[in-house]
Amino acid sequence: MAFNLLLLAGLLINIFLLTDAQSVGVCYGELAERLPTEQQVVNLYRANGITRMRIYAPNPATLRALGGTNIGLILDVPNGDLESLNNPNAATTWVRNNILSYPNVGFRYISVGNEVDPNNKDTRQFVGFVLPAMRNVQNALRDLGLADRIKVSTATYTGLLKNSYPPSEGVFHDNVLNYIQPIIAFLNQNGSPMLANIYPYFAHIGPPALPDLPFALFTRTTPAYTDQNRPYSNLFDAMYDAHYAAQSRLGGGNIEIVVSESGWPSAEGPFASIENAETYYRNLISHVKNSNGTPARRGRSIETYLFAMFDENKKQGAASEQHFGVFSPDQRSKYQLRF
Repeated sequence: MAFNLLLLAGLLINIFLLTDAQSVGVCYGELAERLPTEQQVVNLYRANGITRMRIYAPNPATLRALGGTNIGLILDVPNGDLESLNNPNAATTWVRNNILSYPNVGFRYISVGNEVDPNNKDTRQFVGFVLPAMRNVQNALRDLGLADRIKVSTATYTGLLKNSYPPSEGVFHDNVLNYIQPIIAFLNQNGSPMLANIYPYFAHIGPPALPDLPFALFTRTTPAYTDQNRPYSNLFDAMYDAHYAAQSRLGGGNIEIVVSESGWPSAEGPFASIENAETYYRNLISHVKNSNGTPARRGRSIETYLFAMFDENKKQGAASEQHFGVFSPDQRSKYQLRF
C-alpha cells in the first residue's frame, strides 16, 4: 500500500507541473524501419523543446524514457484492444500496468480508440466497443484517484461530418449520431476534451478539391469567406469550427477540442512537397501558439499535436502517408521549425 501511495504521489506531482506546458506537441508513430531508440527519441523531443507527445499504444521503453521529463503525453488504447477493455477488470489492469506503473510520466489524456467511424469498413467493427471501454478506463482512473488529472477521450476526425461548410453548419452524418452523441455526453459528464484529427491537406486535395492552396497553408492574406460575420482566412480554423458546431448541436458546446493530429506530407501526393509541408507546419505552430483562438472560439488556446515525428515507411494506404514526418529516422530535421 505504501509503495502504491508513493507511485500515486509521484504521478500527481508530475502532472501538476505540466499544466502550464506549451500548446504544441508531436505524435510519435513507430511504423518505420531504423528508427532511433525510444530514449533517443525522448532526447530529441527535449533537445528541440517539444513538451507534448502522443503515442499510439503503450510502449514500456517509451514510458520509461519519459519518466521525470516535462513531456505531457496522450496515450492511446489501440482500436484492436477496445473489445478487451469492455471488461472492467481488464480496464483496471490496463490502467495499473500502463499508467500507475509509471508515476513520473506526465499523462494528460487517454485516447480510447482512433478515428473509429461507422462509415469506414476498416473501423466500423469497433464502434460498439469505444464508449464501454471509455467508461471502464474512466472508472479505473477514478478508483485510483486519477480521474481529475488524466482525462479520457477518443480521437475523432473530419470523416464523421456530413457537412463542414460553412463552419457554422457543421453536422455529423445521420448514422453517426447514435455513436457520437453518448460520447459527447460522457465528455461533458467527466470534463474531458474532444480529440479531433484535423487535416487541411486532405480537405484541400478532396474530393472535391479546394483550389485555394494559400487558404490551406495559412498564407492567405485576406479572408476566403465570412460565416455569420466571422472571417475565415485559413482552412484549419474552418475545419476546427465545423467540428465545434457539430458537437454543439449535440450538447457539446462547452467541450474543448484538442487537435490530436494535424500535418502535411512532403512527397508522393498532390501538393505534397518539402516547401508546402514546411510552410504548413511552421504556420500551424505559429497560429496555435500566438492566435486568439478560432473565429467561433475566440480567446481559447488550441492544444495541437503535429503528425508526425518521423516519416513512417511501413504505413499503409496512400504513398503520401509515409511522408508526414518532421524529422527523418536519422534524427535530422526536415524543416526549420521552432517549437
